[in-house]
Amino acid sequence: MVGSLVSETLDRLIHERIRLGIVSALAAGEGMSFADLKQVLKTSDGNLSVHARKLEDAGYVRVLKGFEDRKPKTEYRLTAKGRRALEAYLAQMEAILNEARDALERT
Repeated sequence: MVGSLVSETLDRLIHERIRLGIVSALAAGEGMSFADLKQVLKTSDGNLSVHARKLEDAGYVRVLKGFEDRKPKTEYRLTAKGRRALEAYLAQMEAILNEARDALERT
């Protein structure tokens, strides 16, 4: 079965729901602030921090820290490596979905 082979190669780092949300949101634009990501993903500060750190450690996300109106601001951007990883993940998921559709049509 191709699906089982494909699912074994899925990037487990991206496959987790919050991390997939982070890379997907960042792929849509230049970057997002911590507050904007938290709002979009409807998650807590701690949860977002933990998952963003894992993506940063893997080189998928770049973190930019600075100040805006004298307040700390953290911004996240998807790296080229992160974009490639997301594209590969989406292609693998598409293959799994296509196989599932084909199986349904055969029944």
